[in-house]
Amino acid sequence: MVERIEDLNLPNAVIARLIKEAIPDGSNVSKEARAAIAKAASVFAIFVTSSSTALAHKQNHRTITAKDILQTLNELDFESFVPSLTQDLEVYRKMVKDKKESKANKKDNSTGDAAASSSSAAAATENGDAE
Repeated sequence: MVERIEDLNLPNAVIARLIKEAIPDGSNVSKEARAAIAKAASVFAIFVTSSSTALAHKQNHRTITAKDILQTLNELDFESFVPSLTQDLEVYRKMVKDKKESKANKKDNSTGDAAASSSSAAAATENGDAE
């Protein structure tokens, strides 16, 4: 699974960015405090994941879903997190959907352009316009 316990920690750069966004300008956080926050965040993520896995297995699911995470948070008395996480999840799903639709539209447009080019070339050949 994991070779070292430190491999389970969240990246320091991510933690530093989150801390910087959360505190007022001009405030500083010591290196030790950043390490403690990183450790706490990692332990929390592992705890929620473990609890969600147990919930999913209880429901005979092999995959943890967002619904499992939200239900786990409610069961673990972290229900205050659920509304904002639900909102962020909706934003994320919309972003993924828009990206997928955009990619499909680009693919349809490029396929349509290629088909139009080949049909106009075929028409030119039939009319004797080809070189």
